[in-house]
Formats: sequence, structure tokens, C-alpha cells
Amino acid sequence: MFSLSAKLPIAPPVTVEKKERVYHPRTYSDFVKSIKNNELPRVVVKPNQNIALYDDDEGNYGDTQIVQTEQLWQTLMESDTNVMVDMSQPTSLLDYLSTFFLISLAVFLFRGIFSGQGAQNGGMGNPFLKNKEFKAEEDIETRFKDVEGIDAAKDELEEIVDFLKKPERYFGSGARIPRGALLAGKPGTGKTLLARAIAGESNVPFIQCSAANFIEMFVGVGAKRVRDLFEVARENQPCIVFIDEIDAVGKQRGAGGMPSNDEREQTINQLLTEMDGFDNETGIVVIAATNRIDILDDALLRPGRFDRKIQVGLPSVRGRKKILGVHARDKKLASNINLESIAKQTTGFSGAELANLLNECAIRAVRDGDGTITTDIVENVYQRVVVGAKGDTKFSQRKKELVAYHEAGHAIVGAILPDYDTVRKVSIIPRGGAGGVTFFQPSEENAESAMYTKEYLISQITVALGGRAAEEIIYGKSRITTGASGDYAQVYTIAREMLTTYGFSKYKFDYRNMSSEASKLVDLEINSLVTHCYGESLGIIEGNREKLEELKDKLIEDEIVDGDWVYDLIGRDRCTSIDCEVSFD
Repeated sequence: MFSLSAKLPIAPPVTVEKKERVYHPRTYSDFVKSIKNNELPRVVVKPNQNIALYDDDEGNYGDTQIVQTEQLWQTLMESDTNVMVDMSQPTSLLDYLSTFFLISLAVFLFRGIFSGQGAQNGGMGNPFLKNKEFKAEEDIETRFKDVEGIDAAKDELEEIVDFLKKPERYFGSGARIPRGALLAGKPGTGKTLLARAIAGESNVPFIQCSAANFIEMFVGVGAKRVRDLFEVARENQPCIVFIDEIDAVGKQRGAGGMPSNDEREQTINQLLTEMDGFDNETGIVVIAATNRIDILDDALLRPGRFDRKIQVGLPSVRGRKKILGVHARDKKLASNINLESIAKQTTGFSGAELANLLNECAIRAVRDGDGTITTDIVENVYQRVVVGAKGDTKFSQRKKELVAYHEAGHAIVGAILPDYDTVRKVSIIPRGGAGGVTFFQPSEENAESAMYTKEYLISQITVALGGRAAEEIIYGKSRITTGASGDYAQVYTIAREMLTTYGFSKYKFDYRNMSSEASKLVDLEINSLVTHCYGESLGIIEGNREKLEELKDKLIEDEIVDGDWVYDLIGRDRCTSIDCEVSFD
């Protein structure tokens, strides 16, 4: 509050008469008139509220709403009235409620965060208290016989089992057991199951945690949780400590300076310290899992920490058959179910995906019948898992014909091109948002090695463009449809990867740091490659138009056509002439 007076430099305080004060409000016009007549010795103006409070000559008080104009202020200054200005903001019930709410919210949050029972009751708990989530699980029932399809990884880990069972054999010869093993592989390949099997075979406690649980908003909490974890491990040694998704804290250090990075670095430093603290007779083996071994810190990977790096890959066809056998033990299978056949058609499936496939089959079998899994159920579930659920859309005859031509184009081009995937099935039944789908069976060599030739990738682009090529040949350029939009997205992704990531471009440069000029060259080369492949598709479709029509008619009649029928249609002759071979220079 500051003071402004027409006669005195400092306004005296408003005095209160001993006689009873009477509230005497005035209208705005009466208020201005009283000022001019010097009838109000003291006035307090509140500009932020447009209110004036006053005392009159008789000791009464009042207030009035004012209009702040230059004329009003001039009148106040020229009068004998002592004027005071109060710049305070108005206080409303909403202000009180807002303040009360904020204080209550703060108290609630702090009680939730720092309550000792918070973690037990499902809240956050006090992150600085001893963490009780690390528990040693005993009597693990999982065994190596429950883990199929990854025999190479199992063989690598059998020494750890032998050490935990008979440590004196190794101590006596001066051998040091690996302190840690890193399991690297795609999600669903069985890394967690393998770690549990080691504990089960060794008959030792199993302590499992996720590395993501170490990271908190409070710096230092992650390091403390690591100490808590290994404290529990020392109390239960010999034991297995399994840290899942270790890349959450084990990324390469030194990048960035944000507090979250500081917290992560403290956590990984504490983990390294704990692993260095094992003496030769400590019966603690740390097993970690990741699907991003390329981003892990070098300090984690050096000898003395995670000595063993074990790649857990996708199972081969033989491995998939074994995995299917494990998960089929408790399921009712029809007499005509052939697990080897299912294994062959599920190229690229992980163990978890195979388990899910059979589980979905069992659910479908119970829903549709007596719980017996038949070949039809397996086929329907396979298509739903790979492509999506069957749609309810009913196509018109014209739309059905269009989809049939489109899918027939994919199938004809794929069946004729040399060294491409095998056509398994062609369908015009809507699934997963697609009007139809052509199923191809990848080769085991490609699926297991994940190494593809330039010729194969070019064939993949050519096959993807087969649907659009069939539309153009049958309906003309002006009547092609948007049905190939997904195909084109796939085509340009493959083409860009070929010319940048895989180095198939005629221009040699670092694709990660391309200049704008280099990017333009790549775009031109991509367009050239796609145009070339589309021309190949058009040529194959044009040269086999009668077969395209036959396959279209078969699809309209049956909706689903087996791949063997397609190969019978084309005479099972792969194109070997120089005109049909796809190449790109």
C-alpha cells in the first residue's frame, strides 16, 4: 500500500470515534459531490477492486463503486480529503479454496511418497527405505527340458549349473566361475525361461528384477536399490540373480548431462561395483537379458563382469517342433495334427509366439467345439495371428473381383520369380483391415541367418508391386485403386534400406550423415529402383494374363486357394530366362 495526499505528505491513520459508527453508503454521484464539498475527510481508494472506502465528518463510514477516470482523480487531488491508495488484490472464496486444495494435494503426495507402507499398499512408498520387492524364489520347478529350441544357449549355460551344484570341483583347480552371463536375443526367445531353468537345475534360489525398477526421479535411489538387491543375494547365496532388460540402466555412459542420466550412471556404477565385489568363492551368478546388446556400456561387457555373451536366437524348424511339443503336452490335439507341418509354416516365430499360437488354438477349440484342436483351427488362428481377425465386411461382386485380381497379381509374380519365398495360400477374405492377403513361406536359411541377397530384396519389391500391376493391366492406369497403399509403404521402406543401411547404392557415403545433395541422389536412385521393379511386375503379369484370370476366378469361387494349386497353374516352372530375371545396377 502506498499513500497519496493533496495537502499532507503522509496521510494520518483513520481514527475511530468512541461513539457508535454508522454505515452510510453513497451513490457514485453523491460520493463525487461529497468530495467536492470537502465532506469526506478520509478516503481509501482500491483501484484493483474499483471501490472507495470513506469516513464522513460525522464519524460514519461507507463505500461506493467508482469509475476510475482522470476527472475523478483530479477531483480527489484538488479537495481537502486525505486520499490513500490500496493496491491489494481482492480475496475471494475461490482463492481460499485454491490455496487449501494445493496444500492438501502436497500433503497427500508427500505422505504417499514417503509413507513406509506405501509400497506395500500399492503406492509409491519411500524410495529411500529398504526395498522389499527383491525376494528370493526357492524351489524353482522349471528345468532345461521345459526350454526347447535353443539348444546352443543351453549348452553354454550347463557349466554354470555344474558350478552351482559342485563348486568345490572348480575351486580346487583354481578356476573362476563366470560372474555373469548376458543373454541377448529378440523378445520372446526364452531368455527369462532359460534363466529360471538354470536356477531350477541348480536347485538354488532365483532372484528376479527388471532394470527399469532401478530408475527413479530421485538421484541415488537406483544405486541404493542395486545394493538392496545384492544384499538379498548375499543372504541367499548360492543363487541366481536375473536382471531383465538391463539396457534400461546399462546404456553407454557419457552422453548428456541431465539428472536422469546422472541417476542412470550412478546405478550402473553401483552394479559394476557390486559385481567386482564378488570373491572367487561367492556363489552368486548374475544373468542379464537384453535385446539391444549394441547399446550396452563396454564396462558391462568386459571379462570379470558379464564374461559370457550368449546369443538366444529364433528357433529352427526342428526347434519349433520341439517347442510346439512342449506346449502341446496339456492340449487335446486331433489325430491329423502334424506339429512338424505347423513348425514349417511358422518360420520366424519365437518361442513365445508359438506358445501363444497354441494357446489361441485351445481357446478357439473350446469356444467352437469340445476343446480338440484341429487343422482348420490351427490355420484360422495362424492367419489371425499373422494378419488379423477376419472382418465382417461383405464385398460387392465388383469389389470381390478387384481384390481377387490384386491378390492374384501378388501370387503370380511371387510364384514365377526365381529364388523367392514359397506361395502358401491366397485369400480374398478380409482380415486385419486388408481386403485380401497372400501368404508366403520364407526359407529357413533367410529366417535363421537374417541375411538377404540383393536379388531377394529386389524380388520382394517386385512381388509387392504385383497387385498394382495387375490392377493397371486389367482396369487401365486411370482406374487403379488405393488398395496398394500398404504395398507402396513397404516397397519404399525396403528400397531405402537397401540403398542406405545395406550399402547397395552405387554411391558410397555415410547414410547416417547425409548431406541434402546426397539425400536427393538417394531419392532419385530409389525412384529408379522402384520403377524398374514395377516394370518387371507388369511384364510378368502381361506374360501370364491367362493364368491371372484363372486364379482370379478360382479365388472368387473358393475365396481361399492353396499354394500348390498356384504352382500347378503355372506348371511349377520357375522363370529362368534372362528377360524374367530381376537385376538392378
